[in-house]
Amino acid sequence: MSSAAAPAPTVILALDTATPWLTLALRWPGGERALSREVGRAHAEQLPGALAELFAEAGLPLRADLVVIGTGPGSYTGVRVGASYALGLARVWGAAVRGVSTLESLVTGDGPQAVSMDARKGNLYGAAYDVQAGTVTGVRHAPAKHALDDFEALTAPLPHRRDPAPDGLALLRAGLDHGVDGWELAYL
Repeated sequence: MSSAAAPAPTVILALDTATPWLTLALRWPGGERALSREVGRAHAEQLPGALAELFAEAGLPLRADLVVIGTGPGSYTGVRVGASYALGLARVWGAAVRGVSTLESLVTGDGPQAVSMDARKGNLYGAAYDVQAGTVTGVRHAPAKHALDDFEALTAPLPHRRDPAPDGLALLRAGLDHGVDGWELAYL
């Protein structure tokens, strides 16, 4: 008996609400689109409309074969809004959900780099990655909470991107490359 490989997903949606940004990306055989807008704590109010807008701009029905979710770190409410929404959509669509660290949406370009986001009280949540074409290809330092000085000493002399706007396409690529099915949420 031979087993055929599962077909590759045709339409992929990535979403993340773990940061003050609402981050979305969509890839389909005809192209890709992304949206990243600062919304503060208004993720729940803005996510449904922004998602519908993204699919409409792509000329696609509101349905994906795979959903990639940013699993945090982030605020408790923010992380849960995105995860709940992703799980709800996936259940309705019959789609798989893969998780990937939100910090992977902060990478850009090529080469080793450190990325971080504010964790309050003089701390940050950071990681260091090897990156090729805007996609994480290796982990130098796994995501963890640090004091700023400790993190910079740990990751020197790598360039350090602090609190950049997330990139939904970076999240989507990471989810396709090494997203996990058995993901867990991470909170600040």
